[in-house]
Amino acid sequence: MELVLHAGLVVKLVLLILLYFSLVSWGIIFYKFKTIQQAIHESDRFLDFFWEKKRFDIIGNEIKDFTGTPLAILFREGYHELLQLKKQARPDAARELSADLGGLGNVSRALRRATTQETQRLEKYLTFLATTGSTAPFIGLFGTVWGIMDAFHGIGLTGSASLAVVAPGISEALVATAIGLAAAIPAVMGYNHFLNKVNVLVGEMDNFSQEFLNIVERMERS
Repeated sequence: MELVLHAGLVVKLVLLILLYFSLVSWGIIFYKFKTIQQAIHESDRFLDFFWEKKRFDIIGNEIKDFTGTPLAILFREGYHELLQLKKQARPDAARELSADLGGLGNVSRALRRATTQETQRLEKYLTFLATTGSTAPFIGLFGTVWGIMDAFHGIGLTGSASLAVVAPGISEALVATAIGLAAAIPAVMGYNHFLNKVNVLVGEMDNFSQEFLNIVERMERS
């Protein structure tokens, strides 16, 4: 704290910027940890329920019990499109679970659209972590360079280059680099961790979409 308080105005401004990046990054890390863990847990629970019931109408009626899982969103969008196609084909068959082959393209597009939306939701705020990880060290380095320039300018004015004169200014300047690294390292670790989890969930969504279309196609053939 003593080094920060005795730093120059520009270095203090740099430290404030880095503090902002660090606090926001930690907030995002805690938030994404909660939401992504919930998505993973709820997705596993929904898959068990899906293969246990094996009927679209039953699953559709109980889909509200699953929150936070992208797979439930995919099923809801696909099943809704399936019902809409049946209503357009034959109003009295709105609750049948088959679909004409010409309408499978609509169901597939609905699933892809839902997958894209859920992927964007899961990746929300991760860009800030990536930005913090890539820019915070350079912002800290800027503060350090400026602080060292200021220290040498002071040496030039006083005409003294002793260690007692040089060391305080340089140590104050190096604080900016340390804070920049402290902000960047957790952000990079969090970004890589959450991106890996999101990729796993996206893979599950792709697999579920394919299984959904396969089931609909088999029902059409039966």
